[in-house]
Amino acid sequence: MAEATAPTPAETTATNATAAGNGRDRWFDLLRAAAIVRVVLYHMFPVAWLGLGFPAMGVMFALGGSLMARSVDRSATRAVRGRLRRLLPALWLLAAVLVPAMLVLGWDDRPGWPALLLWLLPIAEPQAAAWAEPVSGVLWYLVTYLWLVLLSPLLLALYRRARLLTVLAPLALLPLFDFVPWPFGDRSASVIEDVLTFAACWVLGFAHRDGDLRRLRFPVVLAISVVATSGAVGWVVTHHGADGIDLADSPLAYAVYSIGFVLVLLRLAPRMDWLTKRRRADAAVTLLNSRAVTIYLWHNAAITAAFPIGDLLHVWVFGDTVAEVGYTAIALWLLAMAVIHFGWVEDVSARRRPRLLPT
Repeated sequence: MAEATAPTPAETTATNATAAGNGRDRWFDLLRAAAIVRVVLYHMFPVAWLGLGFPAMGVMFALGGSLMARSVDRSATRAVRGRLRRLLPALWLLAAVLVPAMLVLGWDDRPGWPALLLWLLPIAEPQAAAWAEPVSGVLWYLVTYLWLVLLSPLLLALYRRARLLTVLAPLALLPLFDFVPWPFGDRSASVIEDVLTFAACWVLGFAHRDGDLRRLRFPVVLAISVVATSGAVGWVVTHHGADGIDLADSPLAYAVYSIGFVLVLLRLAPRMDWLTKRRRADAAVTLLNSRAVTIYLWHNAAITAAFPIGDLLHVWVFGDTVAEVGYTAIALWLLAMAVIHFGWVEDVSARRRPRLLPT
């Protein structure tokens, strides 16, 4: 949730995107809600065009960087501590359910206790049993977010000394990292690659908060966006792997493509009056923002569990199309149950009054 503070250049020029009276940037809220929906849809229907249509992870990291810059300006220590307080309790609740289940149901390659501590402080992706990997696989985002939060005071200081260099440095380091031998194992290498992939989007969030993007003429921003996105797509099309065209297969292309999208989305400041006038849409955006971490952490668990439950209900007897609708409906129902039963943790973490469905 955005916190009240003295207006920055970006805020004074983006008042049209802020809902009157509640202090929140509803454009940011809408982008975050769209990103969460896109992530869920992509994991339900993993088709490449969803990633091309809206690079959700880059957008979420850019939004996080913008909000983090404002908090760091007030107090770096409090900013880091506050983000950890909001991020970790939802993970701990997932761990309280998943780790005992893995110990009881079978965990052939269970790591030692030091590695299990990653479920408490995920500086690397926690290990999971093979059957639980679809659930734990989404935790790379929390790991990357955590490291960017920890690095934000340093990154923000570097950005204000050398703006363009700080944005471009991760893009230069990313291909070099692929060619330089890394002696500390694949787990830490994966963390560094993810941080480098999304660091530029995070830093562009700083540029938004400082008002630097607003100083660029929109045609210039649009031209940079077109060059970045078309160049990234061109690279993926001419260098695609065995699984076809997928931005996720090329971290550098994904980073550049995300930058192209993020530049335009952060530069815009559309009027959001239409959202506040539509109560159901406004309530849905509020709900998705208030339960974003819960939805992200539990959506793959819901999707994974939907298939055995659907098989028990014999949804497949009605044909492929009806069965697909049935599995999807079960997954959404399970996700709704997770939000209702576990979402209150986000209210407690944010020091809000716990609510069943905050709309």
